Amino acid sequence: MTNVAVIGAGLIGRAWSIVFARAGFHVTLWDQFPQQTTIALTFIADRLPELRAAGLLADEPETVLARIHPVQSLWEAVRDAEYIQENGPERADIKTTVFTDLERAARPDAVIASSSSGIPASAFTEHLRTRHRCLIAHPVNPPYLVPLVEICPAPWTDPAVVTRTRELMVKAGQVPATVKKEIDGFALNRLQGALLAEAFRLLADDVISPADLDALVKHGLGLRWSFMGPLETIDLNAPGGLADYCNRYGPLYAKMQEQMKPLDWDAALVDRLHAARRAELPTNMQLVRQEWRDRRLMALLAHKATQPE
Repeated sequence: MTNVAVIGAGLIGRAWSIVFARAGFHVTLWDQFPQQTTIALTFIADRLPELRAAGLLADEPETVLARIHPVQSLWEAVRDAEYIQENGPERADIKTTVFTDLERAARPDAVIASSSSGIPASAFTEHLRTRHRCLIAHPVNPPYLVPLVEICPAPWTDPAVVTRTRELMVKAGQVPATVKKEIDGFALNRLQGALLAEAFRLLADDVISPADLDALVKHGLGLRWSFMGPLETIDLNAPGGLADYCNRYGPLYAKMQEQMKPLDWDAALVDRLHAARRAELPTNMQLVRQEWRDRRLMALLAHKATQPE
């Protein structure tokens, strides 16, 4: 059985625990605040029956939950782990301390990965004696419903560690994508950032309403993007494939790029868009909507699992 340690039992840590336990791994779960671990186990116990009902859990919920073992110390969490997933706050100084402790406590052959959303591994592993085994494994939230994981090594990460991490993620039922070199935001958030930048620009210029802008993605682009990427999309949108598409529409995209100047997300714009969202979804309904989102993702994931690539 694969032994995995999940360090940090917050939003991402508890989600990773589901991913690994669902795959049959033995999971140790630790958080510096024991109450977080208790909350995480309650959350996991509530989610597993929903996943089972959606066809996304092969084993009984009780069996999967029994694979997750809360522990009292960092050392106890990592002493037998061959892979460690760190999920601490998004701060380089905190991660530096945690990775220093992990290096001391972990097996010398264990891979140590961080769930960092944007801080590169080089920012908190350079000082380590065994920095070659450290890297980023950035999930999409929640990873038990969105399987993509970005694997991003530091300049000194051993290529064999990247390979081991990819293999483990595949075994866990995830879809790894390797970012070959460090870059701010990795790749996924840069793509999301490009879309958000233009969305905010269109809204700042009053080209479209916030509700209609969301409609463009969820009823337009997002339908295709749920099962194919942007390169395959344009490859299928012209008779001669990708090159034909670029020849036809390249000048239009070049003109649009010239118009896409940097735009600060100033307070006035953010306040206006936040107010529009609260008009659509009152604050007291956010949790309900998050649960709705997760059920929709479950249904979509279950559907995709039945379809050939």
